[in-house]
Amino acid sequence: MARARGANAVMAAAFESTYGTAPVSGFKKLPFVSAALGDEQGLIASDLLGYGREPLPPSRDVVNNEGDVVVPVDLRNFGQWLKLAMGAPSSAEDTGVYTHTFVSGALTLPSMAIQIGMPEVPSYGVNVGVRANTMQIQLQRSGLLSATMGLIAQGETKFSTSQAGTPTEAVMERFSHFQGEVKREGTALGNVVSAELTYSNGLDKVEVIRPDGRIADADPGMVAVTGSIGIRFADMTLLDQASSGEPCELSFGWTIDADRSLLFTLHSVFLPRAKQPVQGPAGVQATFAWQAAKDPILGKTCTVVLVNDVAAY
Repeated sequence: MARARGANAVMAAAFESTYGTAPVSGFKKLPFVSAALGDEQGLIASDLLGYGREPLPPSRDVVNNEGDVVVPVDLRNFGQWLKLAMGAPSSAEDTGVYTHTFVSGALTLPSMAIQIGMPEVPSYGVNVGVRANTMQIQLQRSGLLSATMGLIAQGETKFSTSQAGTPTEAVMERFSHFQGEVKREGTALGNVVSAELTYSNGLDKVEVIRPDGRIADADPGMVAVTGSIGIRFADMTLLDQASSGEPCELSFGWTIDADRSLLFTLHSVFLPRAKQPVQGPAGVQATFAWQAAKDPILGKTCTVVLVNDVAAY
């Protein structure tokens, strides 16, 4: 009997037209680094007395299906995850180049069916009613650029054959850390050594009483866009910003060329006052744990612009 190996695992996903119901077509093969989706159902120890010291059989608890999926931040496939987290974008085309604009705060969010296949067994777990709770990206000088998607699903069904048909597959082209840049008010921010961006939908699981032990849905709560930025202490730009209490615009982006880019813009970011500890003879650094809010003029917290050759998401 063959044993399942991550090297041969395959992920296929499609957006649902009805929450919790997997579509029969439209699946796309998506690259991933790791995945922790799947049903979990715990056991509750018996509390009955009167049968001696030997334990009675436990009872089954409710079903939970939530976990992180780590995916590459790439030119084409990452748009699927942005759509799951923020809703469908508005798209515009100019001579074969498409600009997709995602905006925070959508009242309703889409759901996905995600199949994770292990062909050696064979086992194909189809997770339905998948919604994006969080999306986290870390910026650094080198390494592989990935995003951690915190997902909540309604449930999983196991099959011995794939339920995704023949998924379509986009050409893989990953953004790199060295292509990244952090800007404040449209001007490159110098001396940045690290940064982190987290987008949260604050999903509220609808935990109703039902015979299958699953949730009814996961409703969007308040949007929260937070993160941190670590700098070498060389000027007073961010310290003055923090001391004033006034917000600024921060952007985090990666550019391959004029027709291939990804840009996160936080329109109204508040910085806390941060100390600059001296911990030895090396350089002094400061870390600002920032929070973004809705811009009173634009009426939104975050805009993400993805420029590529994909016609629509």
